[in-house]
This record gives sequence, C-alpha cells and structure tokens, in this order.
Amino acid sequence: MANLGGFDSGRNTHQAGGPTLLPVPSLLRSLLSEHLDPGYAAAANSQRPRSKPAEWAWQIIAAAAVVTVFSLAWAQAQSAAPRVRESQQALASNVRSAEANNAVLADRRARMSADVDAQRRSRLEGDATGRRLLGDLDRADAAAAVTPLIGPGLTVTVTDPGTSPDLTDVSKQRLPGSQQVILDRDLQLVVNSLWVSGAEAISVDGVRIGPNVTIRQAGGGMLVDNQPITSPYTIVALGPPNAMQDAFARSTGLQRLRLLETSYGVGVSVSAGDGLTVPAGSVREVNFAKQIGPN
Repeated sequence: MANLGGFDSGRNTHQAGGPTLLPVPSLLRSLLSEHLDPGYAAAANSQRPRSKPAEWAWQIIAAAAVVTVFSLAWAQAQSAAPRVRESQQALASNVRSAEANNAVLADRRARMSADVDAQRRSRLEGDATGRRLLGDLDRADAAAAVTPLIGPGLTVTVTDPGTSPDLTDVSKQRLPGSQQVILDRDLQLVVNSLWVSGAEAISVDGVRIGPNVTIRQAGGGMLVDNQPITSPYTIVALGPPNAMQDAFARSTGLQRLRLLETSYGVGVSVSAGDGLTVPAGSVREVNFAKQIGPN
C-alpha cells in the first residue's frame, strides 16, 4: 500500500513493515486538496451578505424614498391641475370667440358683395356696352368660382372606415398608427380626375374648389381651403352627368377609391343627379373701384 507523502513530511526513508510513502511536492498536494485559491477565498469571505437586520434597513430606506418621490409628484400634479383646466377653458373660449367673429365677418362680406353686385348691374345694364361688360364679368366670376351654381352632375361620397387592422398599402404611404385611411392626396386625385372627366364646378363638403384652394391634412384633420371637413366626404361636380360618369369610371381617381374600398373597407358611392348645387368660393383679392366721369 502506498500513500502520498511529501518532502516536508519527515518520512522520506522506508520503514520495514510500514506503508510505502511516495514523495509528493507540497504545491501539488495543495492543488489536489485545496480547490479555491486563497485570494479568491479571502475575497469571497469579504463579500458575505449583510445580516438580515441591515438588509431590511436598506430595503425600508429604499421603499421610503420611492414613496416620497411619488408623493411629491402626486402633490405637484394636484396643485397644477386647476391651472391646466383654467388654461384649457381659456383657450376653448378664445377659439369659440374667434369662430363667432369669423362667422360675423363672413356674413358681412357676403352682404357687401351682394350689394356691390347689385350696384354694378344697375349701372351697367342700361346700354349695350354695359351689358357686354356684365357678360365678361359673369364669365370671369364663373372661372374664379366666386358665384354659386346649380345644375346636373355627379355626387361622389367617400366614407373613411376609421381604425383598420392593417394599413399596409401598395403605396406604402398610409399613416402608421393613424385611424385615417383616406388621406389628402386621395381626395386631390379624385378632384383632379373629375376635372379631367369634364366637371365645370366642384365642391368638397360644401367648400368650393377654385383658384388657390388646397386640400391638405394638418395634425390628422382634413382641410379644404383651410376649412375643416370630416368623413363622409361629399364631392359634388357639375357637368354633363352621363359623359362625366363614363370618363370618371375609367379615371385613376375612381380606381384608387376602389382599391381602398377592397383593401380597407372605404365606402365609395358615385351617383348622377339634377339640381345639384355648389356654393360660391372665397374671394382671394379685394378690388377697389371709383367712378370716373359723370353719373
């Protein structure tokens, strides 16, 4: 039988009848018997967890700090809430006041425009030259979309379905996360297609389309001539209904609407009718005139 010995064991000589000891260096014996380096052992001993009371004390301090922070935040929110509500009410009141003032001014402008038109006709209808000028002015007003019109035409109604499960579109231009499917460029395409199809006058949700009138989105809202409109969007186009309907059926505008109808459930309706009306458009410039010569 042989046992491990060592150079420092003091038994390097064999004794008769005793076990045979194999000399093993002390370093090798420490590697075989001590599995953790003394330095690591000392570091592990120094990082022993704190006692339970100390650990609980730190947890209580941390919880108290969290509660204090949330209490301060809640108190600050409560103190600021009345001021926020007052600001919101003041802004809402200002908006309502501005809307009422705009309505009054628009009504005043309409009355003054009607008075100017009546005065102009009474002064020009007396002779052939005046009547010729009136005819030229009427044609110019019609081209500028500043007079209301009535006649046959098409009515295109587009209804936005709202939230859609998937707004991925072949154009890759839907608004991520938005509840809108119909965008300003869709209405622009429909209006341009109606012009190409032979429309003579167009309105969108009661707003006349004329020179310098835009259809655009701002903050998720749809604006026509800076006036907000909402779904369903009603587009009225005056013109020869049968020819215009045939041409519009082949247009890119209706094809776009049909694609949106199939992909997202957009409501699309096209119908012909008589006695359709479009309102007068906004006057972009104010022209001043003065009388020259005798009355």
